[in-house]
Amino acid sequence: MRHFFRLSGGGNDFLALAEPLDDPTPAQIRSWCHRGLSLGADGVFLLHRSPEGARMRHFNADGTSAELCLNGTRCAVRLARHLGWTDSEIVIETGAGPISGSSMESTSVTLALERPGEPESIEIEVDGEPIPGFRVPFGVPHFVLPMPDGVARAPVASLGQRLRSDPVFGEAGTNVDFVHFLHRDRMNIRTYERGVEGETLACGTGVMASVAVGVAQGELELPVTALTRGGFRLEVSSWVGGHGEPRWGLNGDARLLVEGALVEGAEDLPEPPPWS
Repeated sequence: MRHFFRLSGGGNDFLALAEPLDDPTPAQIRSWCHRGLSLGADGVFLLHRSPEGARMRHFNADGTSAELCLNGTRCAVRLARHLGWTDSEIVIETGAGPISGSSMESTSVTLALERPGEPESIEIEVDGEPIPGFRVPFGVPHFVLPMPDGVARAPVASLGQRLRSDPVFGEAGTNVDFVHFLHRDRMNIRTYERGVEGETLACGTGVMASVAVGVAQGELELPVTALTRGGFRLEVSSWVGGHGEPRWGLNGDARLLVEGALVEGAEDLPEPPPWS
């Protein structure tokens, strides 16, 4: 049996292993994250103590690794506090570099982040129709689609799936964000996440990438509140850090839900039927 924690960061849910003796295999991760047949989750992260604070490795639901997951990182901060590794602030080492996080309240976690780079305007053709958007790398790739008419009826599943694997994004593909800039300080967002291969209830890197597009286009001005599919609000703010570098902060709900043990049966899944 494996001891595990289940956490949710703004709607992204994760299974976490604290200082495991060995790493789970991609097949185990896929099994654990399979909704309806096992616990189900958007991903798995491993958390270890380190001289700097803590070190995490993040895996998508399909078993592939990802350099960065901001909602997962916020959950890692929350878990580190629960484990007594920190009273409030901690540095989490991620595949995209160290990130400082603070947990001042029971479910509120803030990350201090580098400002995203300038968005690149590109156009993708789908079935002969041009789809204009913005490519924004922020630890992981994102393609941001402004939706002037709102995101309620955005074709997240169908168009998101097509764009996610477009050749322009290379073999790794991209995450796809559908965004409605409501006011200069508010936006709505829905995200199709690669590695999950579907819409998730929130995406922290997607929020950061989309706010970067909104600011660059003159649609937004920090601080900005982003309403996610799960109903949680993520807040993006700015300040000047050490040595005068511009910094952005991502704040929102990150909560510990369950502590338990994964039994062997959690990995025993049937083969899908040929017609599925």
